[in-house]
Amino acid sequence: MSSSYLPATTDSIAQAFEAKTPSESISILYRILENPSSSPEALRIKEQAITNLSDLLRQENRAEDLRNLLTQLRPFFNLIPKAKTAKIVRGIIDAVAKIPGTSDLQISLCKEMVQWTRAEKRTFLRQRVEARLAALLMENKEYAEALNLLSGLIKEVRRLDDKLLLVDIDLLESKLHFSLRNLPKAKAALTAARTAANAIYVPPAQQGTIDLQSGILHAEEKDYKTAYSYFFEAFEAFNALEDPRAVFSLKYMLLCKIMVNQADDVAGVISSKAGLQYVGPDLDAMKAVADAHSKRSLKLFETALSDFKAQLEEDPIVHRHLSSLYDTLLEQNLCRLIEPFSRVEIGHIAELIELHVDHVEKKLSQMILDKKFAGTLDQGAGCLIIFDDPKTDAIYPATLETISNIGKVVDSLYVRSAKIMA
Repeated sequence: MSSSYLPATTDSIAQAFEAKTPSESISILYRILENPSSSPEALRIKEQAITNLSDLLRQENRAEDLRNLLTQLRPFFNLIPKAKTAKIVRGIIDAVAKIPGTSDLQISLCKEMVQWTRAEKRTFLRQRVEARLAALLMENKEYAEALNLLSGLIKEVRRLDDKLLLVDIDLLESKLHFSLRNLPKAKAALTAARTAANAIYVPPAQQGTIDLQSGILHAEEKDYKTAYSYFFEAFEAFNALEDPRAVFSLKYMLLCKIMVNQADDVAGVISSKAGLQYVGPDLDAMKAVADAHSKRSLKLFETALSDFKAQLEEDPIVHRHLSSLYDTLLEQNLCRLIEPFSRVEIGHIAELIELHVDHVEKKLSQMILDKKFAGTLDQGAGCLIIFDDPKTDAIYPATLETISNIGKVVDSLYVRSAKIMA
């Protein structure tokens, strides 16, 4: 980088654009920023240079240089309005976020900016950077620190009544509690986000995020029909904005169809006009699961899970529901297979269901303990012995009912005798 600065003019910006290599453009833009002039025109040109420089550094994956740029620009921030400072800072943090593998750098960068904004008393910017930091900590699975940061921030923002930021923070709190498996608090935070959102205009992307979180929480409560309608609303919002989250909303819609035994509708949704835009591994994974569910085939189900591991098992929301679906399918298939027998080899059942013997044996023992059927495992002989369903003797409930009625008669007589004695 040259030590001689360039004049802060549109010609210098044009020179940076015309440079042959990105490195040369970056060098020219740095030299523009070194210009000591603080005239309104020079400040405007420098703002444009900062935007162009952050874009170029992002394209070159120079995350550390973006971090240093924020530190270098601190004297410049004292010359421009606070709103423009906030825009530039958030723009550079967003640029770092677009570079893969920089989550730790983003966290340390946000922590640095929080300290600087506290020292400079820039409350508006600090609150937004802290909200961003909490989201990064959650992604990094540092839940305790994220929750601690959010609890203080929520009180502060509620006092200031900044509705738009409050919607963001409440949504983030809902996601955080959901990650911690605290469903009541996740629902309460989402309700607070909806309440704040009803009082203001919410951008479509934000509304889509609220609907997506609502769908996830309803699906967790096994209310798949309501969840489907929320996922559909989120999909429409994201699809109109060409947001990459649209494919996740569509995937969760298909998951809801499968969970309510409407797997045959999945192919129709995928082949619709909206669905065809997102054809890819995610939708192929859900189609494979739907086919396995329609055919009640555990073999196809396991094949789908292994073929589409990234789309099914690495997505925590899909994985949780498919685990429950797999268990249900396995139990139904085992009950159907053992029904004709009073004694059967476990190896024979494993062969019929096309699964490993150890897996089948473990599941059968679990089903016996859960009283799904009456039986026992003879591990020495490798057999399952099924007992006839014990018939309940009607005399016991009848006896209990008689005793209950006698008790009522005695109580009634006691009340009458008390009245006579009075």
